[in-house]
Amino acid sequence: MQGTLTPHRRPLAGLRTIGALVLREMATSYGRSPGGYLWAVIEPVAGIALLSFIFSMGFRAPALGVSFPLFYATGMLPFLLFTHLSSKVAQSLDFSRPLLAYPAVTWLDAILARFLLNLVTQLMVGLLVLGGILALFDTRAVLDLSAILAAYGLAALVGLGVGVMNCLLQGLFPVWIHAWSILMRPMFLISTIFFTFESVPSPWRDVLWYNPAVHFIGILRRGFYPGYDAAFASPLYVTGIGLGLLAIGLLFLSRAHRHILNR
Repeated sequence: MQGTLTPHRRPLAGLRTIGALVLREMATSYGRSPGGYLWAVIEPVAGIALLSFIFSMGFRAPALGVSFPLFYATGMLPFLLFTHLSSKVAQSLDFSRPLLAYPAVTWLDAILARFLLNLVTQLMVGLLVLGGILALFDTRAVLDLSAILAAYGLAALVGLGVGVMNCLLQGLFPVWIHAWSILMRPMFLISTIFFTFESVPSPWRDVLWYNPAVHFIGILRRGFYPGYDAAFASPLYVTGIGLGLLAIGLLFLSRAHRHILNR
């Protein structure tokens, strides 16, 4: 039943439904673009590369290491993953609204399909950008794979949690999408993309700590800079934020999704 978090159907049927929704989104969102789905990867890669080149002209000495492109990318990529996932997941019900009239397709399928497709897309973007920087520049990076995976996992979890919560809120209160857009504008500047957390003076540093993006960006940088421990970063705090928002959003969506779809 669609009114529960775990619809009563065979697991393989659910996987086939999610796979079909992923293919549908790839076709409808990117099918008419030059290069098709590849454009979803090429566009952000080219954008980050261009901005990295432009900013490197004005910031020749990064706050960490010797390569500004690497410093910028390790801040921008997890932030982009978080914002992209939260935005796409928030639109899940609207995007799949026509298909949700069929009993075989549930609201949870729509959310999972959007999350998985866009997560894979952003992982490919990160792989290409970071791989290109490490191949083209003298970064002197020493990779810590566990920290890199942890940072990406935390960014994805918070993106999913925020996305599900926003899916609920904008479904019940359409004006929320505009309010959230306004709230997110300063996030680019206060998420330590261009500076380190330690460089922020007190008491602003204490306030900045509550921004979950600061934590997963710090953890990702720990994975590339061997002398940077990001002692302030708390995976437990970020996990709590992500899981808390996800649980609340799923609980209320299980009860309100029909009302949202019938608006």
